[in-house]
Amino acid sequence: MATHNITLIRGDGIGPEIAEVTRKCIDATGISVEWDIQEAGIDIMETAGTPLPDSVIASIRKNKVAIKAPITTPVGTGFRSVNVAMRKELDLYACVRPCKSYDGVRSRFKNIDLVIVRENTEDLYAGIEFEKGTPEAAEIIGHIERLTQKQVRKDSGISIKPISVMGTERIVKYAFEYARKNKRKKVTAVHKANILKFSDGLFLEVSREVAKRYPDIEFEDRIVDNMCMQLVQKPELYDVLVLPNLYGDILSDLCAGLIGGLGVAPGANIGEKGALFEATHGSAPKYKGQNKVNPVALILSGVLMLRHIDEMEAADRLDQAVAEVIREGKDVTYDLKPNRNDPTAVGTREMGDAIIERMKADVKK
Repeated sequence: MATHNITLIRGDGIGPEIAEVTRKCIDATGISVEWDIQEAGIDIMETAGTPLPDSVIASIRKNKVAIKAPITTPVGTGFRSVNVAMRKELDLYACVRPCKSYDGVRSRFKNIDLVIVRENTEDLYAGIEFEKGTPEAAEIIGHIERLTQKQVRKDSGISIKPISVMGTERIVKYAFEYARKNKRKKVTAVHKANILKFSDGLFLEVSREVAKRYPDIEFEDRIVDNMCMQLVQKPELYDVLVLPNLYGDILSDLCAGLIGGLGVAPGANIGEKGALFEATHGSAPKYKGQNKVNPVALILSGVLMLRHIDEMEAADRLDQAVAEVIREGKDVTYDLKPNRNDPTAVGTREMGDAIIERMKADVKK
């Protein structure tokens, strides 16, 4: 049996609790893992002087695979987001967020099975901004007015939205390859090319060119505002959605809402030289140490990780065990009960133990 070297970033807030439960669930699948445990986030700022020590990035570079619990972005530091910094440093250009219905999770919708593929490095999240009233903003405004003959208010803040051929081509290619590997039937490119003709227009043009290489997979495009309406009205018509960074961020939360919330929404950030798997929810510091929160999103991120390292059978068993525990509704955290004040709700660790026991029971069948 091959041993997998995997970086485990414990995070902060509720992070260490759900990280430990996730680690136990992955170990219980029976695969062999050598865990490289790393600390990042607000809890180590005082000792490390940074929420993202170099050792964390070095570990991911070495192991190529990491799973990360939620991290709080410190206020008043140079980091806009620790998560964004990690994605940029490691060029994890593809953010993959499957949104699948689980019986037993409260939702207005059923039978949702969508995958968001979000470009991670460009668009407005590139971080190219100029603060209102600064000499740099005034210079940029002057350039804009000279180049376009359009007036920009002098008290404006400016953000730049770069979308490149290379960045678009690789994310759309990733979406099609994902669809092909996972036997998906359709890819939909989401954009605002009717208004943003040279940025989103480029995204749409390149998407159409890449789609020609995949004649076995249906391709279509949707304007982002219409896409939001379509997802609420008839989500069953869609399969894999590929989007620039900002729209991908927004629609991934919309799709999480379709399946009952971020508590059951896993995530992955993939690049050519590494992959980082994470829950899409935050660190919820007010629940720190209370053994209360739902660990499912990080466990399901672990399922994505298992599939990434080709441990398909282990991934399927863990996914099935999670689904069965949620469906039964007995050993679940308060947010997965029909009544959130249900006194029979269990804690984080206890739900993890129930998932492990269900895997063991399924093996014996």
